[in-house]
Amino acid sequence: MLRIAAILVSVILAWGLQPPTAGAQIRIDITEGVPDPVPIAIVPFEGKESRSTEYGRNVASVISADLDGSGLFRPLDEKAFLSRPARIDVQPRFPNWRGIGAQFLVNGQTSFQDDGRIRIEVRLWDVLEQRQLEGLAYRSAPANWRRVAHIVADAIYKRVTGEEGYFDSRIVYVAESGPANNRVKRLAVMDQDGANHSYLTGGNNYALTPRFSPNRQEITYLSYRGNRRAPRVHILHLDTEQRETLGQFANMTFAPRFSPEGDRVLMSMAADGNTDIFEMLLSDRTTRRLTHGPAIDTSPSFDPEARRIVFNSDRGGTQQLYTMNADGSDVARISRGRGRYGTPVWSPRGDLIAFTKIYREEFHIGVMRPDGTGERLLASDYHVEGPTWSPNGRVLAFFRLTRGDARGRDRSSRLWKVDITGRNLRELPTPGDASDPAWSPLSP
Repeated sequence: MLRIAAILVSVILAWGLQPPTAGAQIRIDITEGVPDPVPIAIVPFEGKESRSTEYGRNVASVISADLDGSGLFRPLDEKAFLSRPARIDVQPRFPNWRGIGAQFLVNGQTSFQDDGRIRIEVRLWDVLEQRQLEGLAYRSAPANWRRVAHIVADAIYKRVTGEEGYFDSRIVYVAESGPANNRVKRLAVMDQDGANHSYLTGGNNYALTPRFSPNRQEITYLSYRGNRRAPRVHILHLDTEQRETLGQFANMTFAPRFSPEGDRVLMSMAADGNTDIFEMLLSDRTTRRLTHGPAIDTSPSFDPEARRIVFNSDRGGTQQLYTMNADGSDVARISRGRGRYGTPVWSPRGDLIAFTKIYREEFHIGVMRPDGTGERLLASDYHVEGPTWSPNGRVLAFFRLTRGDARGRDRSSRLWKVDITGRNLRELPTPGDASDPAWSPLSP
C-alpha cells in the first residue's frame, strides 16, 4: 500500500541562534547562474548508539547528494577534513574549516528514543562569520530517515539561497519497455533523486501523461484499455490506491491538469469538428468550454493564481503559445520566435512559462516570461519534450529520446533535469526507459 508516512517534526531553536549580518550572508542568485558552487562541509552524523551510527552516515550522505545535485553547492571531500566537531552542542574549530575552503558546515547526531523512533539533530554553521545559522531536530520512524534527510537539505538550501527547496518531492512518469512497435507504458513514481521507486499501474493498460494534484496525493492520467480508441481519464489516489474515472473522451491526447486549488481541471477535447479547451469542476463533473473556433487548442496550464491560462494553438497558422483569462477571454499570443511551440507549463512561482520548441528538425526545452519576452533555450537534442517544474520553480525535468537505428533499435528514452539558467544538466535515474515526467509539490 502506497502511503506517505507522517513525520513528527520538532524544530529546536538553537542556543544563540542569530541571522548572519547582511554583509556576511551569502545569497545565491539562481536566475543568473553561479560561476562556482558554494563549498560546504557535511560531516557524517555521529550516533549516540552503535545502531544509530549507520543512520547518521546515511542521512548525511543524502543531504550531501541533494545539495550537490542542485549544482549550487559543492560538498567537500571528507578526506580533506582537518577536524570534526566534538559534539553537536560544541562550537566547531572554525579556522580548521576555513583552512579547507568551507563556507558552511553541517554536523548532526542521531539517537533512538524510548518509543522506537529515531531522533535526528542538525546544525548549520556559517564558517566565515563563525556562528550557527540553524538548529533543527526531527523525530520519525526509522524507516523515514531518507525523507528527513530531504527535509534537512531543503532547510539548508533555503537558509543559504533564500529560496524554498525542492528535495522533499516526488516525480511520477511513464515507464516504458518492450519493442518500439509494441511499447508497454505504465505509471511509476519515485523520490526526486530516484529512490523509493514503485510502479502504480500494470502493463495491461496503456498509461500516458500523468499529472500531480496540488496536494500531491492524487494523479490524473490517460489510459487506453484493450482496443478502445478513446482514452479514459482516471484519478489515482496515492494514499489509498483507489482509482476513479473522470470519463471517456475521444481525441484527447493529454491528461487534464489540476487547478492550483485542486477543485477543477483543464482539458482539451474534440467538439464540433475541432479541438478546444474545457474546464471541469470535480465536485459535480460539469464542464465549461473556454475556447471556440476552428483551431486546435490544447495543453492548457493555469498560472499559480488560477487567473490566466497558457495553451498552444495553431489559430495563427502555426503552433504557437497563447494566454487567456480563466474564463476564456483576452486571448493573446506570446511566442514570437521561429519554429513551433507546445506543451507549455506555468511555473509555480508565476514568473516563467516552460515549453517545448521544434525548430530546424531539432527539439528544445525553453522558458519565457508570461508576456513572451526573455525566451531562453535550456536543452536541445534530437527529441526533448515534456517539461515539468520543480516545486520551487527553479529546476525543470523533461525526457530525452535518442534516435536509434532505422528499425528503431537502440532507442532509449530517459529523464533529465536542468536549472533555469541552462546549467547543471543531469540525468535522473530510472530502472528503464522513461517519459512524460510530472513533478509533485512539496510534501504537506
